[in-house]
Amino acid sequence: MLSYRHSFHAGNFADVLKHIILIQNLEYLTKKDKPFCCIDTHAGPGKYELDGEYALKTREFESGIAKLWQRKDLPECVARYVSLIKRFNSPDKLTRYPGSPLITKQLLRDKDRLCLFELHNTEIKLLTAEANKDKRISVFHADGLTDCLKLLPPFERRGLVLIDPSYEIKSDYQQVVETLIAMHKRFATGTYALWYPVIERSRNQKLERAIKASGINNVQLFELGIRADSNEHGMTASGMIVINPPWTLAAEMQQVLPWLADVLGNNNEGFYRIETLVSE
Repeated sequence: MLSYRHSFHAGNFADVLKHIILIQNLEYLTKKDKPFCCIDTHAGPGKYELDGEYALKTREFESGIAKLWQRKDLPECVARYVSLIKRFNSPDKLTRYPGSPLITKQLLRDKDRLCLFELHNTEIKLLTAEANKDKRISVFHADGLTDCLKLLPPFERRGLVLIDPSYEIKSDYQQVVETLIAMHKRFATGTYALWYPVIERSRNQKLERAIKASGINNVQLFELGIRADSNEHGMTASGMIVINPPWTLAAEMQQVLPWLADVLGNNNEGFYRIETLVSE
């Protein structure tokens, strides 16, 4: 787990989906005047250099954010996402990509809070520097899947928990479900956004069955694939499982995901899924 560096994958098609849904959830929370708390269990370093060694080795951003950068026909949700990414770049060049901590920071109000967890010894230093003594942000050098339970329920009684493990270890698929159940018992009204990769579809099917059997209600799934499922190495799709989603989210994704599947898909192989795993 500690060998994982998201810098190789920053700005790829999975980040596009994850961060569009993150923004949608945060914007929904800001519609009410009451404060909220956002918890990010796997925060990473905060931002990524797309012209740096790691990103250029894989160039995954070219199949994600780079395909959207200059387009003029973006759906509204996608346009807001791209506009936010552009805040971190010069007007004519894409060289940086903000991770979820900096995306969330852009949408926080003065009364809101952001709690960031990162276990990697190098990335925690970068993350702490990015937080830059912002009084709204707390940074923890700890395992977010276990230690964030101490923060639930937040005193605001409103909030979002973003769960974004690397899934380098197969047991992560089971651990995230156990963690979600424990979190939900402490904070049943919170929104939870769980990211997942599709590398071996059988693991995802097991994950979905476990969530359906968890006793948690009001669960929606949003998935974006750039090529058909394959036994070959590599991620073909990724998705977000959202507990207690905004009531507007499914309708918004019905507009966005077909468009993204068409634009980001490889050789017309793009696809998407929108499913209610558990009803309210």
